[in-house]
Amino acid sequence: MDMRLTGPDRDLATKAREFTEQILIPLEDECETNDGLTPESHATAKQAVLNWEFNAINHAQGNGGQGLDLFQQMLVEEQWGHATGALWDIPWRPSIPLARGTEEQKERFLRPAASGERRDAYAITEEGAGSDPRMVRTSARRDGQDWVIDGEKWHVTSGDVADFFILHTVVDGDPSKPTTFLVDKDTPGVRLVRTPKYMHTFVFEHPIYAFESVRVGDDCRLGEVGEGYELTKDWFVEERLMIGARTMGAAARALDLSLVFAKEREQFGAAIVTFQSIEFMLADMAAEIMAAKSLLYRVCWEAARGGLDRKRLHAEASAVKLVCSETAGRVIDKAVQIFGGRGYMREFPVERLYREIRVDRIWEGTSEIQRVVIGNELRKRGPGVYTGWPGAE
Repeated sequence: MDMRLTGPDRDLATKAREFTEQILIPLEDECETNDGLTPESHATAKQAVLNWEFNAINHAQGNGGQGLDLFQQMLVEEQWGHATGALWDIPWRPSIPLARGTEEQKERFLRPAASGERRDAYAITEEGAGSDPRMVRTSARRDGQDWVIDGEKWHVTSGDVADFFILHTVVDGDPSKPTTFLVDKDTPGVRLVRTPKYMHTFVFEHPIYAFESVRVGDDCRLGEVGEGYELTKDWFVEERLMIGARTMGAAARALDLSLVFAKEREQFGAAIVTFQSIEFMLADMAAEIMAAKSLLYRVCWEAARGGLDRKRLHAEASAVKLVCSETAGRVIDKAVQIFGGRGYMREFPVERLYREIRVDRIWEGTSEIQRVVIGNELRKRGPGVYTGWPGAE
């Protein structure tokens, strides 16, 4: 089999790496120092996204996106993952369920989001509902031709810069009727509760929002009543693959930095790279990245070009997120150890990577939830999805 990247794929990855080095990484110090970017820096970076044609890479060109398949998106996001400060979130990727909207919804929400005129934030998590969206209590009820929504959402990533939400609710408080709505932030009854501070530095915020008797028309319902869980699951699958991509980029940068540092740092009259204890850490880092990246590339290629069905993709995406995020955590932990005291200083990228990569084992489904998905697949269908090989079944 030929496992080399095609010319266009290789060129795309190179372009994404250059964008990261020229646009994102130069913003790291400002983002860390100021806990975000100035409006001027953000506006400049936003224009760069458009100039480089990296807006809405996950949506069809007919909807204003770049039309990249999942494998190509992965190649791009892997490179963006090298940047600290979650600067990979500057290039906007409107949530994939928006593609399932009506033509009117696409015109009102998706296409402006693809062009950067609008921005969405997916609001799922609540104080009592995290990895299991079936625990959601935010409720929507019919009132004439409208819907009235009540509830509260936590950890609404990029909610500070978004101007509309994809809101995961249950109709009439019934968990068997999960339903998503498109809600403009300026709709009466939408209220910012507070903006918590988090361990990582993130270019945007994760506020808590209350929805108090928020009234929207039926034209704001995304999908059918009861279809919300499937739409949200589609979003989870895509996000889990992209988390896999970004964590591999972060891990690769940590290894690059560690190797350079180990060659330059001298102790006891020799570069520490010559010490077997350091050499073994570097070797483990490289081998683990190679293994996890192989899984990532395989699954994304299957999803984009190998005819992988939706159910199997859900199962394999969980393995990707689990393996890649856990691998990156181990790799970056070793990087901090190699850097010693410098690895604990925020001015060094490995320290920032250490703080920022930790959440990848939590959001979009914790590592434990990914194991539940994998375990469920094993019980229902056996180990073939994970131990077999495409075309060998």
